[in-house]
This record gives sequence, C-alpha cells and structure tokens, in this order.
Amino acid sequence: MSHKGTHKGLCKRIIPCLDVAEGRTVKGVQFTNLRDIGDPVELAEAYQAQGADELVFLDISASAAGRQTMVDVVRKVAHVLMIPFTVGGGISTLEQAKRLLDAGADKVSVNTAAVNRPELIREIAEAYGSQCCVLAVDARKNTTGKNGHPWEVLTHGGRKNTGLDALEWGQTAVALGAGEILLTSWDQDGTREGFDLALTRAFSESLPVPVIASGGACGPQSFVEVFKEGRADAALAASIFHDGQWTVDALKAAIETEGIPIRR
Repeated sequence: MSHKGTHKGLCKRIIPCLDVAEGRTVKGVQFTNLRDIGDPVELAEAYQAQGADELVFLDISASAAGRQTMVDVVRKVAHVLMIPFTVGGGISTLEQAKRLLDAGADKVSVNTAAVNRPELIREIAEAYGSQCCVLAVDARKNTTGKNGHPWEVLTHGGRKNTGLDALEWGQTAVALGAGEILLTSWDQDGTREGFDLALTRAFSESLPVPVIASGGACGPQSFVEVFKEGRADAALAASIFHDGQWTVDALKAAIETEGIPIRR
C-alpha cells in the first residue's frame, strides 16, 4: 500500500552531493583515494546556477578540527545559497545537529549514530521539526541469505554490516520523526551503472516520506528509470557533475523529454 498521496504529484528533484574533508570538496571511491576538487562554497554557487534543486554536503573529516571547519563551511554556504541544503556525516548528538542548523543548514542527515541510538532521530525532529531530519540509509543486498532480509543496513561508511533489515529500519526511523530518507545502494555506489530500482521502489512504496535515491547515477536514462520505476522523489549524484559529464540543467532538459515532471 502506498501512503504517498501527500507529495506524489510533486516535481522531481535533482541533488548534487559534495563530500567535504577539512573544508575542501574531495572526490574518491568509497571515501578512499581522495582528491581535491575545489572550494565547497564556489561549487555550491555553481550548482545552484546550473539549476540544482537542493545540495547535500557530507562531512567526511575524521578530526574534531575538521568538524569545526564544517560549521564554518555551512555558514559561508548559507550566505550564498537560495536553495535548501542538507549536511551529514558524523552527526551523533543533538548539539552537533544544532550547531549545523544554527549555522544555516536547512536539514541534517544522520546515519550510523541513529542506528546506534535511534532516539537521536526523535530528538532532532522534536527540536527542529521532521522536515529538518533526514535519515541516511546505506543498504546492500543480502547475499548470505541470513535473516531473510532482502537488504541490510551498513554503517561506518559501508564498512560494517549491522544485520538490520533496511526497510524495517526506514519504517522505524519515520515513526521516530525522520522526514526524508536518503537511500544509498552500496551495490551500485560509484559504479555509474544506474540506481538500484528494486531497493528504491520498496522504500518509495512503503514509506510516507520523500525518498532520495543515491548510488549509481549515470546518464539521464538512469534518472528517468529511478523516477518512473523506482518512484523516487529525488535523485542524488556526485561524479557525473564533478567530472563535468553533465550539468544539472542539461540533465534536467534530457529527463523532461521523457515526460518526467522536473523542478525548474
């Protein structure tokens, strides 16, 4: 049964993602072999000019100093952006979420810390509203057959398998107050072979909140498929934009020719 009548007819969103380490935008494969690709504020402005609907910044800094740097980045980005932006990566307390939201972020995304302590979701939602609380789910196909879960939740940047059923976890998080799901297929991530349509559709059809598909973006056809077959509300990508393969506006124009309502 679908609960999605409230936002089903809305235009689809295209969301570039920037990984930030020690105040710089970096790019790698599953957080390794990182290379510097520029200033996050300049890139944010460029993607906004191209027509991005929202942006996601993931703080992959390991140090406490890097975390403070991220607050400074958020403050600078908030000055130049008119579009909403989400910040995630290493947020484990309400105080950390508060620091980023107070600096100008529109939403915060929680992942590992929420798996370890689900109450974090309720705390953020009660303090700032569900619309500010995004649950990031890293999911991988269950190839072992254990537990009978089709997809399992990974934490710690994909390094740890929790054994949790991904869809059940999504449902729990929404009940606690998560207002949006950022759903990454670890099987597809970085492959540029298209989004995981079965995973995305399972979440989109089961949950009453918007689902952002992530992992595997390539050309316009992959977005058309994830919107039509995966029923995603939004789709996130990094490499295809950072490498200059596609600009956001060119991608949107190509998606529109397939009859997908896209935000302009």
